[in-house]
Formats: sequence, structure tokens, C-alpha cells
Amino acid sequence: MVGHKLNHKQILEALKVIKSPDTDADIVAAGMVSGVQIGVDGDVLFMIEVDPQQGGALEPLRQQAEAVVSNLKDVQKVTAVLTAEKTAFQTPPANDAPASVSGGAKMDPHGMGKNPRLSLPVKKIIAVASGKGGVGKSTIAANLAMSLAKNSQLKIGLLDADIYGPSQPKMFGLEGHKPEFTDEKMIIPPEAYGLKVMSIGFMVDAEKALVWRGPMVQSAIYQLFRDVEWAGKNEMGEDDPLDVLIVDMPPGTGDAQLTLAQKVPVDGAVIVSTPQDIALLDARKGVEMFQAVEVPILGVIENMSTHICTNCGHEEHIFGHGGARKEAEKLGVPFLGEIPLSADIRAKSDVGEPFGLSDEIVSSIQGTILV
Repeated sequence: MVGHKLNHKQILEALKVIKSPDTDADIVAAGMVSGVQIGVDGDVLFMIEVDPQQGGALEPLRQQAEAVVSNLKDVQKVTAVLTAEKTAFQTPPANDAPASVSGGAKMDPHGMGKNPRLSLPVKKIIAVASGKGGVGKSTIAANLAMSLAKNSQLKIGLLDADIYGPSQPKMFGLEGHKPEFTDEKMIIPPEAYGLKVMSIGFMVDAEKALVWRGPMVQSAIYQLFRDVEWAGKNEMGEDDPLDVLIVDMPPGTGDAQLTLAQKVPVDGAVIVSTPQDIALLDARKGVEMFQAVEVPILGVIENMSTHICTNCGHEEHIFGHGGARKEAEKLGVPFLGEIPLSADIRAKSDVGEPFGLSDEIVSSIQGTILV
């Protein structure tokens, strides 16, 4: 296929015409280029690591890099992500104390402080998160978004912010899709089941692992919010913003979550957990993290709550039962409902057919976000 005619050497050679802002060397010789990915259809993605102190001032350099690689034969689309690393001369805080996320002096080792807080054409932004992986967070995010779009007149979008494990392209039957761009170089998200969907999975080779440091993940998430055309146009040709953007977060409480909290106006978070104690411990951390950055908790969903045998109808609590409800009560946050461990849900997810959440869960979340 087209992408196989390209190689990393060609891309790096093209980038050598761009000079480093701090030295006489080009950006390749200066070690600024990393994470080069070549898709099978000729789509190219790479990182440009810059001094955190320069931050957004080097946006023209990023655009120039995209332009020179675009001129290569067989290249279809180019995405350059500007990221920043902590330089060796920066002094960490005493005793290696972590940076504050709720006020006071902050270290900014990744340069994200140079990027402004985003103002998006979206009325409400809801994060779907979990403290650990494997609890069905992405499945819940996909089906919550689809259910909101189906059961209301709301305009819904879904952003897959799980950079290391993007699964929404498969969830919506969009594997292999390559988004188009507007004349202003904004990404046009594909539509499925009545909602707009965007994922890093559309930009990279699905068969290859993204071996990225935290700063690369932060920058990629920031650009997925900023560089996507979420708004449509009304009959008057005016911008018509989304009503709700559902964000499928990566598991944990790290760089991606801080980027979201600090750079995006999040209106609420939904926490997903299984009933077992080990998952609830991590779910509790997720709740505490969002509360620390003043993001309201809309509620907790218990996934894989029970299993009903498809042959005999016997109900079994494989991972325990009711743990998420008890934890929500303990933390003083709403409990939104239970979702069973179902072969039908798994089968539909594997073929890109969202199943939809219960009316109880959807109406509870919808009632909260419309306040």
C-alpha cells in the first residue's frame, strides 16, 4: 500500500531543512524529532520536543515541519505534535515534592503551562474515568454518548483520550477511517450512531504501540481538543456548538487527567468501577483526584455487576456485587446504576454496535448535565 513506500529516513531528511531555534543545527541533529509513525495509507505522525520555556511560541515551527513532510511523495496527511521535556538545568522542588494541582506555585516540567486554557464550541464536557484499566470504562463512555444522542435532541460528541489504548474506532465500526481536514487544517471528526467521534486511533497505525513519554501524551490530548472541528453550522451558516462532549479518559490519575483538569473546562466526571475491592480502591482515587481539581462527580457506575448464564439463566456475582453503590454512599456521590457482565454486550462491542445504557442511568446523567 501507499504507506509502505515511505520510511523514517525520508521523513527525517525532509525535516533537516528546519533549524533549531536555539542552535545552528537542524531539528533532527538537535534531537528534537521523535516518535515518528507512518500509517499504511501514507499518514505521518511525529513529535517535536522543545524547551518548556518557549512553549506555544514555536507553533510556526510545528506548522513548517508539517509542510515540509507534506511535500514528500506518497504522504497523504501529516500531524506534528509539539511537546516539551524538562531540561537538565531546571531544579526540582525540595525533597522531590510533587507539583500542586489545586493552587500555589507549580512546576511545569512539560511546558503545558504555556498553552492557554481552551475555550471550545461545546456547552458541556463530561469525563468518563476509572482508577484502573479493564473495568469497561471505554464501553461505558461509548454507550453513554450513543444513548444521549439517541434519546434526546442533543448534539453529542465523543473524544477518545485514551492515547495508549484507543478503542472507540472499533466500538463504532470506524476502524481504518482517516479523518479529513478543513481548509483551516481542523480535523473533521467522523459521525456514527448520531454523534461525532474523534480518536488518536484515526491518526496512527492501529497495529503499532505508541511508545510515548508523558509530555507527548499531554500534548496529543491538548491538540485533540483544540484541533477538531466539534461545532457544526446552523441554517444561518453560524457556528452550532455541541451540547455535550463525552471524554473517554485513560485509566489512572496521571498526566492525561491533569491536562484535562487544567486546560479544559470540564463540567463533571462519571467514575466506572467493578464491584471488587481492588477496583474500588482505584475508583476512590479517581473520585478524590477530580474533587481535588474541583470537577464535580456526577456519579459512579458499577460495571460487570452480575453475570446471568445464557444457557440456564443462573445469576452469579463473579466480581462481587453492590461494592460501587456502597463506595458511592461512603464518598457522598451519586450512584448511577449497575451494568451486567453480558456476552451480548461483548459481542456487539467487538463488531462496532453500541448497545446503549439503561434509561435510568441516561436520564440521571442527562438531568444533571442539563441543569
